[in-house]
Amino acid sequence: MFKQIKKLLKELSEQPREKNTIDFNTALAALLIEVMRADGKVLEIELIKITEVLVERCELDDKQVNALITLAQQLVEQAIDLYAFVKQINNNTSDIERIEIVQLLWFVAYADNDIDRYEDHIIRKIAGLLYVSHADFIAAKLAAQ
Repeated sequence: MFKQIKKLLKELSEQPREKNTIDFNTALAALLIEVMRADGKVLEIELIKITEVLVERCELDDKQVNALITLAQQLVEQAIDLYAFVKQINNNTSDIERIEIVQLLWFVAYADNDIDRYEDHIIRKIAGLLYVSHADFIAAKLAAQ
């Protein structure tokens, strides 16, 4: 029996591990897409806002942004939680930058001039995972308006 377990463990350790394909830009795009999808509607105006945010903040051209959005949408579909995306953001940003990211999430939510309770909930959840205080969460929301 122990031989079988050792054999299984050896086989698992010899299998190549997938490289972490999530970089900062992909993580940001994924979080923006999570907000867009939160209310169950994928509106063109929200997708345009995400594109604008990524072009401006990540300094990418339209072709790069389209590829990034496609990749991020696939990752969001496969993800079981937000951990991989949030971890990448937390590892590469300061407190102030994380507050700015929460503001970007609000920009997407406000794109259709209607804040759905699910959009509010997902942004609140992401803000908590990014260690953004409630006061800063509210300030980012007001600034995005």
